[in-house]
Amino acid sequence: MSGWLSAEHSMRAAERILDAAAAEFAERGVAATQMADIAKAAGCSRATLYRYFDSRRAVQRAFVHRAARRVGAQVAAEIHDIGDPAAQLVAGVLASLRVVRADPLLIAWFRPGDAGLALELAETSAVVTAIADSLPATAGDAAHDPGEPSLAQWLTRVIVSLLTVPGGTEAEERAVLERFVAPLIRTGSRPATG
Repeated sequence: MSGWLSAEHSMRAAERILDAAAAEFAERGVAATQMADIAKAAGCSRATLYRYFDSRRAVQRAFVHRAARRVGAQVAAEIHDIGDPAAQLVAGVLASLRVVRADPLLIAWFRPGDAGLALELAETSAVVTAIADSLPATAGDAAHDPGEPSLAQWLTRVIVSLLTVPGGTEAEERAVLERFVAPLIRTGSRPATG
């Protein structure tokens, strides 16, 4: 039982650190937030912080994974009953945008100085890729050429782009997604690589 209590304590401590990091990311910017800032905000020493996360990138990655799971669950619940894969994809992207934009701790990642880091972490995150790949429209893309970006990676880029440079209104964004992204699902083709 003491092992379980220790694991539970560690999980709570890691969550507290991620909550503190989230507030610092929103206030200072993701790229500007240092481990010392996170430790101070979490009320712990840097040594304690490093016991849970071995680097600033590890904190950032853990935050992205936690946020992606939460956003993914919200989006999945919202689009569950949509039968058409292209319509489900458009609704899923729009739902993702709404959820992130409504949360000051998440939208902070898409400020001009931090958007590149957000895209890099999202594209290399197994959690983000798994969520994107779970959409029926992208599930068949698993057998793509390994040297080519997957549809899930392209969708991540589209979402990051729209979060960084919004399309005006949701109706305008929906029109762009329906015109340029939904046809990829219907035809099964992917954007050409550079």
